[in-house]
Amino acid sequence: MPKHINDMDMFVFICLCLWSLNGVFVADAVKSESVTEGESVSLNSSFTQIHRDEEIQWKFGKILIAKLKNNKESKFYDESAEGRLKLDHQTGSLTIINSRTTDSGLYTVFTSRDTINSINLTVYARLPVPVISSNSSLNSSSSSSCSLVCSAVNVSHVTLSWFKGNSVFSSIRVSDLSSRSDLLLHLECVDDSYSCVLNNPIRNQTQHLNNTQLCHTCAAVHCCGFTEAVIRLALSALVGVATVAVLVYDIRSRSLQQKKSVQKYPSNSD
Repeated sequence: MPKHINDMDMFVFICLCLWSLNGVFVADAVKSESVTEGESVSLNSSFTQIHRDEEIQWKFGKILIAKLKNNKESKFYDESAEGRLKLDHQTGSLTIINSRTTDSGLYTVFTSRDTINSINLTVYARLPVPVISSNSSLNSSSSSSCSLVCSAVNVSHVTLSWFKGNSVFSSIRVSDLSSRSDLLLHLECVDDSYSCVLNNPIRNQTQHLNNTQLCHTCAAVHCCGFTEAVIRLALSALVGVATVAVLVYDIRSRSLQQKKSVQKYPSNSD
């Protein structure tokens, strides 16, 4: 490295700094954006101000979708996104209105000189509210246990979970789109602290277990169990008292018979 910087080097350095402040920041990594379908999302170009003679272009994958020239001339090439794309004439940022899951992918903005920014956009489908129902094939009137199923239809890249309070009781990961995804829950009894949650990295939908007709409630089970124990204890006590009473009666009867026998047949010594 030279020990001294001449005037020309300093001039070039200052020019580069001014150009950077007025123009562009070159990204060194792919950024990520996530949004739920139907929402709008703005993809940052990393420009602070576009030069008047600058032309920038946006690509979706390898397909050219938008172009901005001279701070004012916008042109869009993606017919499937017609009316849903907007370009900021000052910064060149691209806004997607009413996003769709098919908008997911890699977006790249570049000039004639260099690639400026790359953004990986993920548009997640709207999440349905999961449905809790009784598993009639496993539940029966004679069974003391309860089987519930939480289901979601046509979902992908989500997690379906049973919660008790704030703790995960069980969960499954759904990667591919399927017609129906089920998660079973087997318990002796349930209460209103149980819930089923369907979530992706940015959203969640929750269904609370508040229909006591699906399973025995724990309050009822504990109540009935306590009552049954009291009844059994009372019956045991009654049986015990009756047994003692029979024994006492038998002893007294035998004693009375002996006395009568002695009085009727006195001994020879008398």
